[in-house]
Amino acid sequence: MMKKIRMGMVGGGQGAFIGAVHRIAAFLDGDIELVCGAFSSDHQRSIESGKSLYLPEQRCYATYQEMLLSEAQLPAQERMEFVVIVTPNHLHFPIAKMAIELGFHVMSDKPATISLNEALELKTIIENNDALYGLTHTYTGYPLIKQARHLVAQGDLGNITKVVVEYSQGWLASKEDEASKQASWRLDKTKSGISCCMGDIGVHAANLLEYVSGITVTELCADLTSTVNGRTLDDDGTVLLKFSNGAKGVLLASQIALGDENNLRLRVYGDKKSIEWSQLEPNTLWLKSSNEPTQMIRAGVGQMCDAAQQALRTPAGHPEGYLEAFGNIYSNFVKQIRAKKANLVCDNQLFDVPGIDEAIRGMAFIENVVTASQSNEKWQAFKIEQNLILESH
Repeated sequence: MMKKIRMGMVGGGQGAFIGAVHRIAAFLDGDIELVCGAFSSDHQRSIESGKSLYLPEQRCYATYQEMLLSEAQLPAQERMEFVVIVTPNHLHFPIAKMAIELGFHVMSDKPATISLNEALELKTIIENNDALYGLTHTYTGYPLIKQARHLVAQGDLGNITKVVVEYSQGWLASKEDEASKQASWRLDKTKSGISCCMGDIGVHAANLLEYVSGITVTELCADLTSTVNGRTLDDDGTVLLKFSNGAKGVLLASQIALGDENNLRLRVYGDKKSIEWSQLEPNTLWLKSSNEPTQMIRAGVGQMCDAAQQALRTPAGHPEGYLEAFGNIYSNFVKQIRAKKANLVCDNQLFDVPGIDEAIRGMAFIENVVTASQSNEKWQAFKIEQNLILESH
């Protein structure tokens, strides 16, 4: 008899936006149950958050250390099987490290760690403990993003010549916006790391452009700005990019774009055709060329690639969005866990989940962008190495 996969959660308690999103996404297919949690650094709030989610009191923990140690002592058929980490960035690494070394799989919010050095160390820990690790780069879960990736990979666009990705929000446009819980830790470098805007949303854009285009960033030129007086971390930035195949591109990220909601937009240009996708209209993918009518590809209409097809949840015309894309990350992670439990090989191309390699490239992107912005040289090589950033200015 197949049973649900048991999940624990660190962070995401009362008043936390992203915790509820994770739970909705995890529960979407009925394959996962929440069995325990340490939901807040405030011990009482953590316990109360767990009770409000109908967890038994003995599995509402005051700290993540208590949770991980206690769960590891439970019988195998009762203990959680993986933990999801939805805390500020500075806690991602110590929680993931402890969980993996105690035998648990990990699903983490991005960025994976607070530094590239931690991400590289985490890869070694994962490999030494044979653990599964997932990173919620949510936008890779959209069916039409998977279809876009397929079109690029099979050569429909020809050779990729340019990539443009934009991610703009307006929720940090003023000093008053800093009062919220979500803003306060993102603007605190001891909790978020060396970047706010690039670390929070720029890294999503970088991941998406590499995921779809199939090419990787090799050089960059960056200009980061702290627009609002008194901020020490960036809230806006522009990055020029060079890619592994010789193509060039632009990445724009801003959290002070007043009036913009969650405006993520990707354009990939080849020498035959181009594609365009917007997160505000996620069920539409545009395929364009210079000598044929522009084609509008709609989610659920006609046959798509296998990865896009299995990511679809409803018939055509029934909108699917952020929560469903988030759910697809969890759904694929569950398939990987079940395959591992059964000693089977999972098709990780079909059931793909961003993992530690994407985590490392994400942290490298953040640190390379900050370094490039501080430099007077126009182009900086994209490096993945220890101690890339010695000091944040």
